[in-house]
Amino acid sequence: MTASTAPASAPAASAGGVLVLAGTPIGDVADAPPRLVKELAAAEVIAAEDTRRLRHLTKALGVYTTGRVVSYFEGNESARTPELVEALENGARVLLVTDAGMPSVSDPGYRLVAAAVEKDIRVTAVPGPSAVLTALALSGLPVDRFCFEGFLPRKAGERLGKLREVADERRTLVYFEAPHRLDDTLAAMAEVFGDERRAAVCRELTKTYEEVRRGPLKELAEWAAEGVRGEITVVVEGAAETGPADLDAEELVRRVQVREEAGERRKEAIAAVAAEAGLPKREVFDAVVAAKNAARSQAPGSGAGKGKP
Repeated sequence: MTASTAPASAPAASAGGVLVLAGTPIGDVADAPPRLVKELAAAEVIAAEDTRRLRHLTKALGVYTTGRVVSYFEGNESARTPELVEALENGARVLLVTDAGMPSVSDPGYRLVAAAVEKDIRVTAVPGPSAVLTALALSGLPVDRFCFEGFLPRKAGERLGKLREVADERRTLVYFEAPHRLDDTLAAMAEVFGDERRAAVCRELTKTYEEVRRGPLKELAEWAAEGVRGEITVVVEGAAETGPADLDAEELVRRVQVREEAGERRKEAIAAVAAEAGLPKREVFDAVVAAKNAARSQAPGSGAGKGKP
């Protein structure tokens, strides 16, 4: 790679191997931390999710690199990890960068970090831009407690199942999504979380055409149906806190069903919902039995009956 002279005060080579996870800009290259330039110059091995993007980045930063560059992406992550661990064990300073943001956050990196930790190899990081935290800050939604859910499944049924698992989550939710699936995802969120649940769609963060669209999920789904382009991060308000008086029998049954669909046994699901609602387990059990009996009585050729739910 060609560029300007190497920066002064580059990190000294380590006697033992060091794995450096480096955050890269999510849009504006001016957001690159100064340490990233030093680490790029000092690394003996640079593992990059996309070597072409790495070339563009080093050129934009004016940094001269001398380390060996290897590709490290989802398709070869498992096969290449042992090779990088061997380099680390031999004392190399290995720098891991992805296309944008921090390695391991919905990007390659976890396998290498886990393997390095297992070998007692030092792992450090160059903090950098994060689409998750940037979107949270811009969303206008509560940020004191949140959970990052990454990408949802592509198949509609699996996507709904994943959303149902967090339907009652009170923390703010953050997702990544592809632009061509955004309308379907927002429509599914509206179906599971409710049309009026507040959300924010953050598009092209820190780039020229940055846009943050805020509103109820139903409204955002209608907007996205017209077509959206760019890198997308979706932030969704957590579920409202409820108490025993707010939960009718239908809602209790729905919560049990959500947990069952997520893989819990019915007995455990009933106990968990009862604990959440501050109600006796028997009350939730009775609501489930009543719902099942009602469903049986409405089925053609069957009568009402009692039994285990």
